[in-house]
Amino acid sequence: MTEAIRAVVFDWAGTMIDFGSCAPVTAMQHAFAQHQIEVSAELVRAHMGKAKRDHVEAILTAPETLVAWSAIHGTHPGRADGDAIYTALEPLMAQAAGAHTQLIPGAAAMAAQLHAQGIKIGSCTGYTRAMMADILPAATAQGYAPDCVVCAGETSEGRPSPLMLWKNLVALGVWPAHCCVKVDDAEVGMEEGRNAGCWAVGVSASGNAVGLDYEAYHALPEARREARIASASASLKAAGAHYVIESIADLAPIVADINARLARNDKP
Repeated sequence: MTEAIRAVVFDWAGTMIDFGSCAPVTAMQHAFAQHQIEVSAELVRAHMGKAKRDHVEAILTAPETLVAWSAIHGTHPGRADGDAIYTALEPLMAQAAGAHTQLIPGAAAMAAQLHAQGIKIGSCTGYTRAMMADILPAATAQGYAPDCVVCAGETSEGRPSPLMLWKNLVALGVWPAHCCVKVDDAEVGMEEGRNAGCWAVGVSASGNAVGLDYEAYHALPEARREARIASASASLKAAGAHYVIESIADLAPIVADINARLARNDKP
């Protein structure tokens, strides 16, 4: 029997909602500010896509954070400090996520098109279930309701492990993994897809690497916009992307191409 794509598993922020993946940046900066630590947007974005407790730890143990923390607090941060920052982050993240629930243009239409082809829709995120509380009903109201949602903390490890992705496939009843696609705007999402044995599709323009909301992105001069897209694409490819698209609205020809490759017995 000819194999074809049976499921697509989408990330959320920067891929399907929140053009530019802006919510986690402001929330994380505010959480660290409560401990008198100024964190750059670049440092936050460098670890985007991880489960938020892992994200906190990556920022907390970055060399620049260690220097700043020691200067202010007289010692390096410990596990309890990371726990305290994460505790502060949870409500801040829920608030920020709830303010960035707008679907990226083309997201709902693409999900509907995939469903019409008999393809199941999964999703996973670095957000906890509590952080998704406002996002899920808002997405449904805009026409996007995936068949499965797996959140950070619902598997023993987050990205780049494949466990959240595999949990989707189990819930959806879909196999083999090479008949599935992971779509994500973060490098760690490309690693997740590869580790799961799936096709990995990166999203450049609407995602974390470009890091601009819809209005700021479209206000850029064309040359600067293209340069940022090229840089984002290169990062995603270096992380293992089989394909890179600018936005979710560009996914259809990739699905067709992967189906053609599967018919030739190609594997990711």
